[in-house]
Amino acid sequence: MGQAGQVGGAALDRWREQLEAWAIPPEILARAPESPWGFPVGLFRARAEHARAQEPTPSNREAMRWLAPGGTVLDVGAGAGAASLPLAGRAGRIVAVDESAGMIEAFLSAARATGVEVGGVQGRWPDVAGEVGPADVVVCHDVLYNVQDLAPFAAALTAHARRRVVAQITERHPLSALAPLWRRFHGLDRPQGPSAADAAAALRSLGLAVERQDWTSPHAGSFERFEDLVAFTRRRLCLPAERDPEVAEALEPLCVRDSAGYRIGPLHRPLVTLSWPGSAK
Repeated sequence: MGQAGQVGGAALDRWREQLEAWAIPPEILARAPESPWGFPVGLFRARAEHARAQEPTPSNREAMRWLAPGGTVLDVGAGAGAASLPLAGRAGRIVAVDESAGMIEAFLSAARATGVEVGGVQGRWPDVAGEVGPADVVVCHDVLYNVQDLAPFAAALTAHARRRVVAQITERHPLSALAPLWRRFHGLDRPQGPSAADAAAALRSLGLAVERQDWTSPHAGSFERFEDLVAFTRRRLCLPAERDPEVAEALEPLCVRDSAGYRIGPLHRPLVTLSWPGSAK
């Protein structure tokens, strides 16, 4: 293997190893009364509604820069459409891919209200990539930290974009803010990485000409009620419902509130837009 291949392999290995370190120990997972994974559909629906009501973000602007009027958009890991629905006034067609049937339903309902032509495919990317045609722009927000095997995932994104792939992630792993709570309730230290820099390095190691924009958002991932944030956090920590008062007490110094609701700080969350050319014809 040549030097370029070794560097690429090292960057991808580092990304995968750091994500593997986030696995919850089996003994803690076995005691969990509910699954710690997944997100409430209502949270993603509210996030999509909020995204449409706000000024375009740097990620939105990057996507629109490459999207001609009436062009097509593919939203991978779409949730309820926070990444793609802000493009509805410019796009002619938006297709969403998500593992959750509930998320696809929420996306289709919201997207139809905009008047744009829509489609939805339920399934895991890139497993369902063959069921989806190419688009002018592919957007993929808040998904990469869930992808240990980044090479085939990114390759399928690139192969489906005629003009541009626009991927948005937090600057740090989104669960890193829960590290003090894992230590408090389980005596468990959580990993420090990976980060957006690791994602960019891994993607560039695949030969992708990745451009990076750093920015902050004051309204990412908020819950309308403090009790909902407590319940969500308690499930993430694999704790039973009777521990809610303890979780609420632990969350108080970590929580911020603004017009969008409650979330774990900081007040302005660092975000990163990574974009690169597509290869679809």
